[in-house]
This record gives sequence, C-alpha cells and structure tokens, in this order.
Amino acid sequence: MKRRIITTGDGSKTIQIEDWDEQYHSKHGAIQEAYHVFIEHGLRLFTNTKINILEIGFGTGLNALITFLESEKLYLKINYTGVEAYPVAAEEVNQLNYISQLETEVYQKYFDEMHASPWEKEVQIAKTFQLLKQNKDFRSINDINLFNLIYFDAFGARVQPELWTEEVFLKMYEALQVKGVLVTYSAKGSVRRALQAVGFIVERLPGPPGKREMLRAIKA
Repeated sequence: MKRRIITTGDGSKTIQIEDWDEQYHSKHGAIQEAYHVFIEHGLRLFTNTKINILEIGFGTGLNALITFLESEKLYLKINYTGVEAYPVAAEEVNQLNYISQLETEVYQKYFDEMHASPWEKEVQIAKTFQLLKQNKDFRSINDINLFNLIYFDAFGARVQPELWTEEVFLKMYEALQVKGVLVTYSAKGSVRRALQAVGFIVERLPGPPGKREMLRAIKA
C-alpha cells in the first residue's frame, strides 16, 4: 500500500496510508494527540514508582519517546514493551520531526536507539527506561497480569475491525495487573461495549484535538 509522510495540525509529521486514508497519528496533531491520550490520561496516573507499559502499535516510536521524556519528570522507572506487526522502515523514521518539534535535540540518540535496537531483545535505553520490541500480531499476545498500563494505538476500527474485538480486549484485560489501565484514542460505541464485555470499567474522557471523546478502561 502507498505510504507518504504528511505534516499534521501541530507541525509534527506522521505516516499516511493513502489506500486506507488512515494515519499513524491524528492529522490534527500527532504530538498533541499522543500527549493527550497516552500521557495526560494514562502515564500521569503513575508517579514515583516502577511500571510496566505495553504499547499496541509501536509504529513511529512517538509514544515511546514522549513516555521516556515524561518518565523523568514523574520519577518513573519503566519497562516498555512495544508490539508491532509491520515495523516502520528506517527511511520513514528519518523523515519524522519529533525531536525538533519537541525541542529535545539532546534526546536524539535515545530515539535513534529505540529504532535501531533489535527486535525480541530487552535493551536498556537509559537508566530508568528499558525497551522490548516485539514483532508479532497483537492477537498473539499471551501475557498474564504483567502490565500496569496499556497504550492501545492500533489503526482504527474502520480499517482494521479485527483488532478492536472482545477477543483482543480479553487478551489486554488478562495482560494487565488488577487496577491496570488501558487508554485509547477511540471512542466508538462498539469499542466501549467490547471493553465492558470482557470486564473493564470504562470511562469516556474529552478527546484530543479533532476528536470529541476518548476511552480509558480499568481492570476491576
């Protein structure tokens, strides 16, 4: 499928899959969306502790980067697992402008290492941030009671409905520890109902720019 780099509403870039009219991040603002959904309503629930994070859709590495940046402010030690079925090519990563947009040039080496690190191997990116990238289908995740926080950032249900089912969300529920949290940009009624059906307590929250609502789910 044809892919191209586009500039989103906040000046940050993302990858667009033209055949699907779908982007890796919101066209209204890639960085704004990532901070709003995954940091404001996910990561900042945790402070001064050690947590395990699972990202569904490692993609461009933006969520991992900002999690690393924010973890230092929140005094967090993070074990970060990013699952991706179709890794982004290096030439695409090199066209993304997250470091300059975030004005964090000193962290360029960490972002580069995140993408250069081998798959299926734990890598210590920094003293307080360990990364494990897994190249596999989301439906093959079988972790039990491991994670405190899940970033559910798969492509939308419009183009990949098979990733937003009770089957997948049951795997997410089982992968979380009790009182663990899942956050996603989606607010579709079918997604909310699927989350509730497997046992999550679900709340609707104000969405990022361009979206009215998002969802946050807690393992009872």
